[in-house]
Amino acid sequence: MDQRDKLYIDGAWVPSTGSGTIEVVESATEEVFGSIPEGTEEDIDKAVRAARAAFDDWAQRPAEERAKFLTRISEGLAARMDEIATVVTREVGMPKSLSLMIQAGLPMMTFKSTADIVSGYQFEEEIGNSLVVKEPVGVVGAITPWNYPLHQIAAKVAPALAAGCTVVLKPSEVAPFSAFILAEIIDDVGLPPGVFNMVTGYGPVVGEAIAAHPDVDMVSFTGSTRAGKRVSEVAAQTVKRVALELGGKSPNIILEDADLERAVTDGVGKCYLNQGQTCIALTRMIVPRSKLAEVEEIAVRAAESYTPGDPFAEGTRLGPLASAAQRDRVRDYIQKGIEEGAKLLTGGPEAPEGLEKGFYVKPTVFSEVRNDMTIAQEEIFGPVLSIIPYDDEEEAVRIANDTIYGLSGGVWSGDVERAKAIARRIRTGQIEVNGGAFNPNAPFGGYKQSGHGREYGVYGFEEFLEIKSMQL
Repeated sequence: MDQRDKLYIDGAWVPSTGSGTIEVVESATEEVFGSIPEGTEEDIDKAVRAARAAFDDWAQRPAEERAKFLTRISEGLAARMDEIATVVTREVGMPKSLSLMIQAGLPMMTFKSTADIVSGYQFEEEIGNSLVVKEPVGVVGAITPWNYPLHQIAAKVAPALAAGCTVVLKPSEVAPFSAFILAEIIDDVGLPPGVFNMVTGYGPVVGEAIAAHPDVDMVSFTGSTRAGKRVSEVAAQTVKRVALELGGKSPNIILEDADLERAVTDGVGKCYLNQGQTCIALTRMIVPRSKLAEVEEIAVRAAESYTPGDPFAEGTRLGPLASAAQRDRVRDYIQKGIEEGAKLLTGGPEAPEGLEKGFYVKPTVFSEVRNDMTIAQEEIFGPVLSIIPYDDEEEAVRIANDTIYGLSGGVWSGDVERAKAIARRIRTGQIEVNGGAFNPNAPFGGYKQSGHGREYGVYGFEEFLEIKSMQL
């Protein structure tokens, strides 16, 4: 049992002002394996006051000094990669081998790459008789999700600290333990008290307190579009800056000249990564009607290779979902797809055979999906692929853009220039061309109701800067 009974505020581990605790459940066994404090509005106020008091000194330190702290945090994460991967696998269900690379590896890289960015960044430029100065935005409230818990924390905390901001973090109560590891590392490297603070708890209490607090200058939130709207509403009362990374229903257009075997197999994998618990999952595969039968055959073969199982077992490609609520939600969507007339090719709403315990869902593929069906419009966050046929290129683009979301997407073609031309027409913040790899240094964020603002690389760093003009 991993029982945490303290929050990290003002450079020290302190008890919550409340007495509640939150149990953390292992996704593969449904058993409680730890607990964390149920933080309060008063805890947030203490953390924000500490961050405000620490801001002036931290903001005025040389960028190179801040970069050295980030590098040391990266080294601390590297030393605890296996521990981080293990706890995230227990919480979220991602197979351990993938967790090592993604859940533990990416946060370590983010702290290191952000150190490199700030070390060489030009904070001043002259425009005519003006000196334009870029300064830290202030106290940042970071509210992060459970699906990539430490990765999403790093995407906010690293650039905020690098910019000279101080931080109050609220990690997800579903997958909190990697945040405690980060706080321990930050404490070990000697970051000044109040620069980083962490309060665990529920969104409607702790999250709302962050968004509402008058001394928080910016809120950076990753989560559902519904929750993001609420953060914006609350934050608007104090006119603070808000960065949102929200949901997605990403299209994957396969043109008729594409290598179908490669494109479909890759598309199934991009839909099923982290059991589909990925905001950029390519969940809508948009394919030529003339190739539908061939696409279906390849998709079923690929999907059925993702056998669900123990995420710590060798060879497991699909672990459990993160919670009972998420499992039930995904199974309800699968049932809805059947009821609305989509063609079920493989999978279904029942528990996988032999896996009645644990939050498992069968890898599922629907075909002959219409874009007005629920499973084509709403974010499912599970291993569920919708194959949608089209008759011509214009219809494919129209289907791709027919959604409230605009987070990610993909285009496949035998002609890379043709694929790029189609990609330019998709209203989305990032898009893969012929399976292009995720780039953690490129800007990441969405159009439409997928949010606003960008994370990662220089663009993500600049989200945490204010701009001042000095007229000389």
